[in-house]
Amino acid sequence: MLIFWQQRLVLLATPKTGSTALSVALEPLAAIAVQRPPALKHTTAQRFRRFLAPYLETASGERFDVVALMREPLDWLGSWYRFRQRDDIAGSANSTEGLSFDAFAGAYMSRPQPAYAQLGAQARFLSLADGSLGVDKLFCYEDIGRFVSFLEERLDFEIVLPRVNVSPKGVTTLSAPLRTRLQLHLAEDLALYQRVKAGETA
Repeated sequence: MLIFWQQRLVLLATPKTGSTALSVALEPLAAIAVQRPPALKHTTAQRFRRFLAPYLETASGERFDVVALMREPLDWLGSWYRFRQRDDIAGSANSTEGLSFDAFAGAYMSRPQPAYAQLGAQARFLSLADGSLGVDKLFCYEDIGRFVSFLEERLDFEIVLPRVNVSPKGVTTLSAPLRTRLQLHLAEDLALYQRVKAGETA
């Protein structure tokens, strides 16, 4: 999460949407850059609105705009799968080493979820308790250039994104039955993503 005081802007770090690269590129401009622990770096829209927004607005006397990125939901899940195949976590409870993407997707939809599949969901991350969207502007990760242009104009700063925290390559094809199940399971995320693509949230 990055907070830009003068510009009255907050960038929430939706997991697996390039948040680390954005943090590296923009930290020098931010009044507050929360990099760790992950629970604070990836502060949800609901927690921000409940706990941090009132403080910032009281301290500044103004409202802060909140922006974020969202990734195509099946691609987002595939990125998590590949990210957890890293050699440095092999053998841990969070590792997907030796698992097919089908098996990983099935575990994500199971209850209870194994540790490696406990990922939450983007729609929940970006929404408030009543289900409404908790950010003012939401952009597609797949069109990150548009988001960068928005930030460059708002921050008056040329942004060059580094390649950091990139997931390793891996096979993320799904069998047809599992893809259908997963699309139903992620229906809320897919519906929100379609709104983002249509420009209804920015």
